[in-house]
Amino acid sequence: MSIKGVVYRDSHDVSIEEIDEPEIEHPNDAILDVTTTAICGSDLHMYEGRAGADQGMVFGHEIMGRIAETGEGVDTLEKGDRVVLPFNVACGFCENCEEGHYGYCETVAETPGGAYGYVKMGPYQGGQAEKVRVPYADFNALTLPDEGNEEDFIMLADVFPTGWHGTELADLQSGESVAIYGAGPVGLMAAYSAKLKGASEIYVVDRVESRLELAEEYCDATTINFEEENAAEAIVDAHGNPVDKGVDAVGYQAIDGARDGDHPYDHERENPSLVVNQLIQAVEASGKIGIVGLYISEEPDPPEQIDEQGTLDINLGLAFEKGLRFGTGQCPVKRYNRKLRDMITSGRAEPGFLVSHTVSLDDAPEMYERFDEREEGVTKVLLTP
Repeated sequence: MSIKGVVYRDSHDVSIEEIDEPEIEHPNDAILDVTTTAICGSDLHMYEGRAGADQGMVFGHEIMGRIAETGEGVDTLEKGDRVVLPFNVACGFCENCEEGHYGYCETVAETPGGAYGYVKMGPYQGGQAEKVRVPYADFNALTLPDEGNEEDFIMLADVFPTGWHGTELADLQSGESVAIYGAGPVGLMAAYSAKLKGASEIYVVDRVESRLELAEEYCDATTINFEEENAAEAIVDAHGNPVDKGVDAVGYQAIDGARDGDHPYDHERENPSLVVNQLIQAVEASGKIGIVGLYISEEPDPPEQIDEQGTLDINLGLAFEKGLRFGTGQCPVKRYNRKLRDMITSGRAEPGFLVSHTVSLDDAPEMYERFDEREEGVTKVLLTP
């Protein structure tokens, strides 16, 4: 039997192809009929050919659907249950999982940490497909009410918990001010999380006007277009002094403000050190910075001006002088997703405002191209197998 999935072929080339239908491989497995999946900004690193993805790999780590089948060892799930999956694949019983570090599970991959459809994170088929296998299903699947907005609940797979995690790493407290670099889905969710936590002032930096408008409308943020002014200086000027906390939701593909021509995104403008250094400027002495934007230790084909990915030119001297503290790393989704689910169910949180497009799985190649171009109006793309 076969199903349809989004398959990586080469740089900037994905296609819809027939793939093997997943099967129960262990008594603790379940099979999920995927109802909604999404394209993530981190999928673009692989799509652009910069992360070493193998030809034939099925993408997708933001997944929800209905349980189609369970292994004999699954106790808490039944056929027809509506669930959302953390993008982390975790066992629940290794030392890291016992300590709540689900993103660094020692059981599921050769290097700590597993995920669906992501390079170097285990053998797990991605969820941009009609079905997906769920290992350690009792532990990994979060059950959902039968009623409720699909657009809200799919955010629990990654971007809502990851945005929340950024504010946790920064130790953001009610009444504090925060600067958030990046108004992609994770950055917008960090800003939204800051609003839910009661931040006094929220500053959001990006260059895509439609995303900055969402930050203003839904997150009550003051927005800064870094192509028009120095963002760190603008934050300090607007606030009157540096802010309490900062969040990097951009990562290693940050670009500087020196736009050349009309092209909206130019890899030759990349400056991986830019955002961290700007946050060092923008955050007050003794403040904290949370880094949830993706940084990698190496990549096959970096831009010419970047000698060695993962080695950044950071102003550590200024950070030391200011006594700044940093938190980094992959979000442990299960640490947050249950309470964030309950916030959605109660009507307290509605993260689905991110969604700009809901399309058929067959439209994935086109939407990958448009999302990769950082096209105005393309914020979060859902695929419905």
